[in-house]
Amino acid sequence: MRAINRLNIIVGHIFSWLAVGVFVVCFWVVIERYFFGNTRLWMQDLYIWLNGVMFTSVAAFALFRNDHVRVDIFFRTASVRRKAIMDMIGVCLFLLPFMYIVWVYSFPNVSRSWQRFEPSSNVGGMPGLFVLRTFILVFAGLVALQGVSMLIRSILILARREDLIPDNFRYKYETE
Repeated sequence: MRAINRLNIIVGHIFSWLAVGVFVVCFWVVIERYFFGNTRLWMQDLYIWLNGVMFTSVAAFALFRNDHVRVDIFFRTASVRRKAIMDMIGVCLFLLPFMYIVWVYSFPNVSRSWQRFEPSSNVGGMPGLFVLRTFILVFAGLVALQGVSMLIRSILILARREDLIPDNFRYKYETE
């Protein structure tokens, strides 16, 4: 659990900096277009691709931090044990099967893209679309790992071994 969390923290901190890159590249594309009357298609691809890489890479970090969208009607007021049960059910019934489906259906596409060294479909666009497609698998793998970490946390809570859960991974809104 600690290793998975640490991995997603490191990946999240590194790839969240791509937001700065997205801003800078997008800003420069606008400046070039409206002030210099010039457009570089590869730069237009670049900020979109950076955005895609950032969001697929930091999704598991958001899950670790509990920053994802959640309907808090029942979860927020639930006891720690009930939260653990809800997380366990959610991870086993929804998160892990969905990540498996994403992986299985994306893998052939990513593999084919690597075999062809697929470039952008835009004429004059960025080379290396195959690298961007790989981040679909990175997304599925990291989110699935974080789901396993959440599952371990739930098991530890239900086994009354909360002392083994790191402080930064405990539930924030405890009502017990």
